Amino acid sequence: MEWLRKKAMASNEGYDSGQPLFNEPADFHSEKLPSVWISLIPLIVVGAFNYYFTTNLINIFGAEYTLALPGMKAPILVNVAANKSLWAVQMALFMGIMSVFLLSFKQVGPRFAEGSKAAVSGCLLAIMNTASEYGYGSIIAVLPGFLYLADALKGIPNPLISEIISVCSLAGIVGSASGGLSIALASMSEIYINAANAAGIPLEVAHRVASMASGGMDSLPHNGAVITALAVTGLTHRQAYGPIFVVTLIKTAAVFVVVGVYYLTGWV
Repeated sequence: MEWLRKKAMASNEGYDSGQPLFNEPADFHSEKLPSVWISLIPLIVVGAFNYYFTTNLINIFGAEYTLALPGMKAPILVNVAANKSLWAVQMALFMGIMSVFLLSFKQVGPRFAEGSKAAVSGCLLAIMNTASEYGYGSIIAVLPGFLYLADALKGIPNPLISEIISVCSLAGIVGSASGGLSIALASMSEIYINAANAAGIPLEVAHRVASMASGGMDSLPHNGAVITALAVTGLTHRQAYGPIFVVTLIKTAAVFVVVGVYYLTGWV
């Protein structure tokens, strides 16, 4: 990263270079802004309500929630316990947004319509990229070639090394860290758990290794996060993919360091 910074400075790349910039926010003009203490309140609201909803959603909705909407052939039974973390974050963010309106409506109100357009556009971009990757991964997961690869990866003797290679490979095939991790754990979780228990490896270690490994080959050009980041920054794959690939590879290589430290010291 330091080498790239120096290279950019040497080529006069930056905000003062006169080169066209894309998707930049409006220029900031000195004006009266809310107090810094008031600005911290929405963050505190999000944290507090996230904790509250996480611990109380089951008491509010019950263990299962029946969703029935007009036009549905049959109601949907939702497992609240399995979704409480996601619901809690979404509800807490909503409460944080409402606190911003209440505390700083004079600053936020006039710009709400314009800001909403940018927010909705960015949200849809991220959602569609992620949804397309999951759909793509779901199709791949039922193909014979994928099943053959999954069976081959199960044959690696060391459970942690097997987990690294399996999760990283599947994330590369799917083009998504979360998608690869979900598919790998859905199809091979019992094998990983049994192998870890047989080797005396805490499941916390296996979980940490799998989570870190999922961020490796998901950095391929078709990854949804890569496409979203390039769209937001106004860059092309040609301009930015090299640094992205290098940085994500370094992060994934750290997984092997974690495994090595664990086998040498036993630290989780």
